[in-house]
Amino acid sequence: MPRVLARSILAAAMAHVLVASPAASQTATVGSQSPPQLTLDSMFVDRAWEADSLSPARWLDGDSYTTLEASVTVLGSRDLVRHDAASGDSVVLVGAHELLPGSGDQPLEVESYDWSPDGRQLLIFTNSRRVWRSNTRGDYWILDTESRTLERIGGAAGEATLMFAKFSPDSTRVAYVRANDLYMENLRGGEASVITRLTHDGSNLIANGTSDWVYEEELGVRDGFRWSPDGSHIAFGQLNDSGVREFTLIDDTSELYPVLHKFPYPKAGETNPAARVGVVPAAGGDVLWVDLPGDTRDNYVARMEWAGGPDELVIQQIDRRQNNNRVFLADVRTGEASQVLLDTDEAWVDVVNDLRWLDGGRAFTFVSERDGWRRVYRVARDGSSIEPLTPAGVDVMGIEFIDVDPGGGWLYYASTSDATQRYLHRVPLTADDEIVATALTPTRLGGTHRYDIAPGGRWAFHTWSSFETPPQVALVELPDHRTARVLVNNTALRDRFSALERPPAEFFRVEVEPGVELDAWVIYPDDFDPALSYPVLFHVYGEPAGQTVLDRWGGRNLLWHHLVAQRGYVVMSVDNRGTPSPRGRQWRKVVYGEVGTLAAKDQAAAVHRILQNRPYIDPTRVGIWGWSGGGSMTLNALFRYPDVYATGMSVAPVPDQRYYDTIYQELYMGTPQNNPDGYRNGSPITYADRLEGNLLLVHGTGDDNVHYQGTEALINRLVESGKPFSMMTYPNRTHAIREGAGTTRHLYGLLTRYLMDNLPAGPTALRGKDPS
Repeated sequence: MPRVLARSILAAAMAHVLVASPAASQTATVGSQSPPQLTLDSMFVDRAWEADSLSPARWLDGDSYTTLEASVTVLGSRDLVRHDAASGDSVVLVGAHELLPGSGDQPLEVESYDWSPDGRQLLIFTNSRRVWRSNTRGDYWILDTESRTLERIGGAAGEATLMFAKFSPDSTRVAYVRANDLYMENLRGGEASVITRLTHDGSNLIANGTSDWVYEEELGVRDGFRWSPDGSHIAFGQLNDSGVREFTLIDDTSELYPVLHKFPYPKAGETNPAARVGVVPAAGGDVLWVDLPGDTRDNYVARMEWAGGPDELVIQQIDRRQNNNRVFLADVRTGEASQVLLDTDEAWVDVVNDLRWLDGGRAFTFVSERDGWRRVYRVARDGSSIEPLTPAGVDVMGIEFIDVDPGGGWLYYASTSDATQRYLHRVPLTADDEIVATALTPTRLGGTHRYDIAPGGRWAFHTWSSFETPPQVALVELPDHRTARVLVNNTALRDRFSALERPPAEFFRVEVEPGVELDAWVIYPDDFDPALSYPVLFHVYGEPAGQTVLDRWGGRNLLWHHLVAQRGYVVMSVDNRGTPSPRGRQWRKVVYGEVGTLAAKDQAAAVHRILQNRPYIDPTRVGIWGWSGGGSMTLNALFRYPDVYATGMSVAPVPDQRYYDTIYQELYMGTPQNNPDGYRNGSPITYADRLEGNLLLVHGTGDDNVHYQGTEALINRLVESGKPFSMMTYPNRTHAIREGAGTTRHLYGLLTRYLMDNLPAGPTALRGKDPS
């Protein structure tokens, strides 16, 4: 249940696009010559329905960018290619043959890359390893584009041990994290590299410049250090997990005897890690610690950046209650911190990802819901004034906006009048009594639009998809939104999907009480006949961390839902109140202190109204399924409303909210000590004895996020209550349940079989209507 979305807009867009394999492309070609078949094997074994994506792209400047393309010299490898945005001309900057390490005959597999500020050196990330959610640990190499020499950084460091390497502003040094300590390495200039260890207390419990489990998962903190603008110092966050109780994962299958994996994990109401911010000279020396107020364990250091110059840091500190975000400017010479802004809310506040400096450092941008809508504000550096930049009564999408172009005087952000869609807008950076926003995305396209804007604001990568249209990535020129060229079109997949014989899906709204309408979508079975009666499967998430009703390509879940529809089911999804829909603060935060309660009520009320308005839905064949928070909501729906739901499939749920982590659960619920009734009433385990329908529980025993422990507690309660249910455990799989050959195919095969065995498929005659 991640709280914070990825910062990169392009990366966020790509999160919904799967990379196509050669096998996928080949299958797509064959599929265009014969009727396509949407099957579990074609989806999860042959990977015939996966979408192409843009290779890792980086803007070099305002008019050119680089991508990784199939090599013209080394089969199966990739060259780094520079493209001119205006002309489309391209040239190979770095050929794969230049990325041969001294001891190997295969080029490095470039997983990510960055250019030095002077443009002469290329930093390559490869051979990565997973750390919690992401592959953030690996090897780094530097290619000097003038001497064409390739060197691995890290000295005698072991394989895949470095994290977050980045160039100094003057391009002469690189800093990185190794074994939870910070290091600085002088790049070779005729002499051997000199490596300086900057911190000396890193351990399994103390992390310098990186994160522990809970900060990474819920606050999105991974890369935790920053070079000063003049390269003289490095600021970093330190997390101390001593005193945080450890959770133990048991691996029963890797060896003859069980292997125990222990890591600090603060459950709701328990002791948190201590967080602080330090500044160390880049050449080495004593650390100066910033003097932030309050208990370091009961306040979160949510964000830390340099404040537009080398003398001050800007720090966001959120209290444990998470309804106050205090913005500090910290003097790195003295460690003194002065509060310049307080953002507060009766429910909760969000971390601000895109805090940008304006007017030569005299002001910064800040996103707040202080007037009931999520708006971008201009805040004076000393906090003396705060003025809105985006219009009233409209939500800026997400907790970040897209870009600032100080030279052109524009702020770019995503917004919409339709809660299911996303469009690009811009407003002048000059605060005015009358704020006039301009929509740049052509609204005729519909769907969801994401952008990665080049410096200067003339060019942008534009990723567009809709509910039933695979992603397309184009280079567009702003502000006219002229398409210069299409970079990824997914034509074969689009044609293949369109060739499926299916009724079009629809978006609609359902009124659950006077004045409250919920967004929803529906997918119909093949050969749908509204004069007949069909079973329905609802897909749910329902918690404040995500929406399901979005007009964008849904990838794996969308395809599986269409497969289910082909088997004779209507498939629907509804976003209840409390989901992060752009419908104002009250819509999102009405669930504070009772997550799971109002949401389940909204979901059940939506079913009742749908049954009234759509007689083709069989009220005796209503199913629901979801994953993570959606797994919890499935349990709440099935247990609380046994008269509504006949079958539920719950994947990786949180049956008891006390078992989840501090930052996420306390954000929306407070602590169990202060809100015991809310935790009890919001947790599905409280109502397990009411189960009447069919229940499938699915969980991975290696889930470091939502622990299998919670499902075991639910099993005990169901057994005590004499309630029959079905259960599937996946040994040593994480929250994604994707590790190991065949796992994803097996899981979706299981869900398909269970649904068909327990919620009979296909149409029947309407009740009270003569079958003839």
